[in-house]
Amino acid sequence: MIFRVATRRDLPAVLALLADEDRVLDPAATVVSEEHERAFAAIESDARNEMLVLTDRDADTAVDAERGEVILGCLQLTYIPGLGRGGRERALVEAVRVRADRRGEGLGAELMRLAVERARGLGCGLVQLTSSKRRTAAHRFYERLGFARSHEGFKLPLERP
Repeated sequence: MIFRVATRRDLPAVLALLADEDRVLDPAATVVSEEHERAFAAIESDARNEMLVLTDRDADTAVDAERGEVILGCLQLTYIPGLGRGGRERALVEAVRVRADRRGEGLGAELMRLAVERARGLGCGLVQLTSSKRRTAAHRFYERLGFARSHEGFKLPLERP
């Protein structure tokens, strides 16, 4: 398995993972909207944001499903500067997904381990994430990895103009 920064070519597979966490969707049937394109371009061009993927093959020998590579999981890391923790950055983990047919193999734990290692290597003093209250299995998973329920989160959806 290879853990790497996602490329534009991975976008349909990442969107398929994010669209339905209970089923495997065909990336070729995934609609990539202009909004998705803009969001991916913004992530890709921002040094403080990374969309990362876990694949089943070396990216140098296979770059997409047509060549034999399958995206097994993904997550987004955002690095946030702050004055707390001695001025060290924190890493925010978002959009964590593992293919529904590959769960239970330790891929999610490996994906998170690699993300934490990456954040630590960049000097972050904390890794944080939020998870929907409905995702109780995900909460148990994060707790098994050593994450603690230390804060109560709040979100305010903003209407589109």
